Amino acid sequence: MNVPSSVATLIIGIAITLISLWVGQNNGLLPTAASVEAAQIDNLFNAMMAIATGLFLLVQGALLYSLFAFRKKKDDDTDAAPVHGNVPLEIVWTAIPSAIVLWLAIYSFDVYQSVNSGGFMGSDHMAHAQSKIVNVSNQTQMADMGSGMSNPIDNSLVINVKGLQYAWLFYYDGTDIVSGDLHVPSGRPVELNINAQDVIHAFWVPEFRLKQDAVPGVETHLAFTPNKPGNYPIICAELCGAYHGAMKTRVIVDTPEDYETWYSSRVVATTDSSSEVAATSNADHQMASLTPEPDALTDLQAENPSVDSQQIQALLSSAEPLTAPNL
Repeated sequence: MNVPSSVATLIIGIAITLISLWVGQNNGLLPTAASVEAAQIDNLFNAMMAIATGLFLLVQGALLYSLFAFRKKKDDDTDAAPVHGNVPLEIVWTAIPSAIVLWLAIYSFDVYQSVNSGGFMGSDHMAHAQSKIVNVSNQTQMADMGSGMSNPIDNSLVINVKGLQYAWLFYYDGTDIVSGDLHVPSGRPVELNINAQDVIHAFWVPEFRLKQDAVPGVETHLAFTPNKPGNYPIICAELCGAYHGAMKTRVIVDTPEDYETWYSSRVVATTDSSSEVAATSNADHQMASLTPEPDALTDLQAENPSVDSQQIQALLSSAEPLTAPNL
């Protein structure tokens, strides 16, 4: 049965389209999505994957078809008939890729603007900047835990990040908490102010689908909302030295209750540590003030030349021993 070429082309086109869409939605190439922003970036990636699959099948299918349909026939030593000047064909293979590239550019820009992870674009830019001065003191933060997400910008958790060879340090804004792991609560917007101490690093969490450079002398920013509790790797994505591969830590996405527990424990630990340092410093100061001068006998003799030196020595020997105060 001879199938009209137009019908065969239509069937092949539908088959390639269906296969491409299936591969785009079921490629399984991305890790777990653990942030709100990841869904939009996954959709963009899946769309590009579907387009790439369709182009691959179309090009490879045309090559395989040509191998059999236009193979050299027996005893045929002539050259193939030259084909050129097909204006409709040239328009089609120019217009279709151009339309795809233009659509991808617009779609990518829309995703980038809506995610706004760097805080540099879109109408949220100023809001992100203002949120850096949000008071995240202990009381405010505890109150925000149960207040819902009605205003995600005002409720954002601000953390300062420093990259250095070969570690990441996280400073919780408005507190004395410093951690080698990044703890964040699920469902709450997080803003990172990132800088580097020595060379260029790159802060990358694959599960968040976000990456930002850490540049010495320049503060960069990253904003996201984690939405799936778990432990995820933080990787330096910039070759930063001989031990670049070892520059790894983790981001721990806690439930709001677990984050509150961790935060309270760190506040208590920080307060106890500060109190201990202050008490030790105060005790050293008081002990120093109670210690007699080594030349006390000489000074007393100089100030009281009329008093016999044996009397002064006896007076010092009979004095009560000095004791440290009860700290």
